Amino acid sequence: MNNASPTNPILIVEDDPNIAALVETYLTNAGFTTLVAHDGETGLSLARGGDPSLVILDLMLPRIDGWDVCRELRKSSDVPILMLTAREEEVDRIVGFSIGADDYVVKPFSPRELVERVKAILRRTRQAVATAETKLRHGDLLLEPEKRKLSIGGKAVPLTPLEYKLLHILIGVPGRVFTRDELLDRLYERGETVIDRVIDVHVGKLRQKIERDASNPAYLLTVRGVGYRFAEADQAE
Repeated sequence: MNNASPTNPILIVEDDPNIAALVETYLTNAGFTTLVAHDGETGLSLARGGDPSLVILDLMLPRIDGWDVCRELRKSSDVPILMLTAREEEVDRIVGFSIGADDYVVKPFSPRELVERVKAILRRTRQAVATAETKLRHGDLLLEPEKRKLSIGGKAVPLTPLEYKLLHILIGVPGRVFTRDELLDRLYERGETVIDRVIDVHVGKLRQKIERDASNPAYLLTVRGVGYRFAEADQAE
């Protein structure tokens, strides 16, 4: 998993040099350091080798598009990803979240709002790292909040920051039913505009990572017409 601190650079992957320079200027003025790539292949290389604290990722990129960059990163990293794109259709947002994006900003955008979203994502990430040190166990699933680590059967399972936070919320109170609105409020504490289907997307991705059979989940259970709950815990350390 990526353990970058907020002092690590923010990687901007954007093929439009004017937009890249604008984003870089506002982030620099806000006290961040930056890396810039103008195509997907270079961006992926920098993301893997530069240990960024967050990636701002355009979708329509030369060489490798943003969708594939995100997919490749999610195979081995939980670095926060903010997608930056001119595509504003709801289906694009759903796909973006489903492949591991943490936030989604549509062009044209306010650079100040973008900086605030970056700060909010990093703040959520820091809060997740700083949660209580109690280990939470259910069967062969072990969540270690102090390490921000999930393992199943002793094998590490990479999660995005939002996936991790969602799992921690649910497993922290096993059996407790959370509505979609409650989960949205806890995941997006600054009131970002998202649709409730985003929770279903995150739950679906989590199930793919932690369930033996995602179509017949043993951990993340649906409460029809209400929301979700985590199965009763076997053990907490």
